Amino acid sequence: MALTAEVEDPIANLLYGLKSSESKRQYPARFKMFVDFMNLKGTLTEQAQQLLKMIRENPQAVEDTLKRFIRNQIQRAARGEIAEVTISNYYKAVKLFCEMNRVALLLDWRILGRGLPRGRQAANDRAPTIDELRKLADYPDRRIKTIVFIMASSGIRLGAWDYLKWKHVEELKDAGGELIAAKLLVYPGDKEEYYTFITPEAFTALKEWIDFRTSYGERISGESWVMRDLWQTSNVTSRAKSGLATCPRKLKSTGIKRLLERALWEQGIRDVLPRNVKRHEWKAAHGMRKYYKSHAGHHIWISESYYKPTVREVLATLDYLRAVPLLSISADSSNIVLQKQVKELTEKSRDNEYIIKANLQDKENTIQEMKEKYDADIALLKDAILDMQQLLKNPTKLTELAQASKPEASR
Repeated sequence: MALTAEVEDPIANLLYGLKSSESKRQYPARFKMFVDFMNLKGTLTEQAQQLLKMIRENPQAVEDTLKRFIRNQIQRAARGEIAEVTISNYYKAVKLFCEMNRVALLLDWRILGRGLPRGRQAANDRAPTIDELRKLADYPDRRIKTIVFIMASSGIRLGAWDYLKWKHVEELKDAGGELIAAKLLVYPGDKEEYYTFITPEAFTALKEWIDFRTSYGERISGESWVMRDLWQTSNVTSRAKSGLATCPRKLKSTGIKRLLERALWEQGIRDVLPRNVKRHEWKAAHGMRKYYKSHAGHHIWISESYYKPTVREVLATLDYLRAVPLLSISADSSNIVLQKQVKELTEKSRDNEYIIKANLQDKENTIQEMKEKYDADIALLKDAILDMQQLLKNPTKLTELAQASKPEASR
């Protein structure tokens, strides 16, 4: 049976080369920036088809246009309209499009890449303050507090939510059974898989969210998505309550991004930008990653070497537990952690005080023993001196003693 030829869909080919839903959202938009710059008309798919035809017929002309596009974006970056790293993102989208549509070899990417800026790659945005994160977490959506606490204490990217299930969260307790952190498996099954940690505060918020879902009839298992859609919770009879949450739908990273942005506006954290200002002081999702980096000061990942450290070893080596107070958002959690640290320091100080007192007592005992021995030796020496003085006053006695001390053979 003959195969029916299908109309070429170059955008579908581009999406095939992407894994995360966030990349599938961003790459077509970045690619469109270039085809719009070329003044190609029609839908995105029609623009892509026109570009493919131009590359096959006149690759040099497309190269020249891409160079002009890059120069144009460099000028925009110089005016502060975009970050320099954005230029590289546009370039990567076009290159991947060409690779996935088998025309990449027609263009010289080595030459094209030389024009990309090599300077500062980070946008000039800051991390949010703890007060801003607290205000964001107070937004009246049950999911927002868990999202903020997890992202700020783990440093995960927005796309990680598309993979995160309940089985990827592991509670960690100390020898006394007290919650100290939780392990989070990020991008499970992907080549970029690694693990990080979240604070007790974040795990508690997550557990409350899971328990809330259970109370409304959702059957939670290891395969349950950590974030899901909402359902009606008001004006519900106890008889109907158990059937409202039984058909969960995953809340994708795009939905989480929209939720964060909506919360920023409604909580009054984000205002309308002044004229000629293109970006806000901190980004909705990436800002929390910056908060994590600035407070924890490290990255956590699984080593690719033969040595695989245990979770406990990683916790100890990277001092995540020491950073828990800095990564805790709510005032109550921060106070609890600080009170615990004060208690530990007080107990440690008390133990040190006992040790110091014991050492001082040992030293005093040693000194006393040395003094007593010294006094005894001095007394013996005095007695010996007195005996010698008596002998010197009685020469006859001294001679008798000398004679008595001679060996038997010499007599």
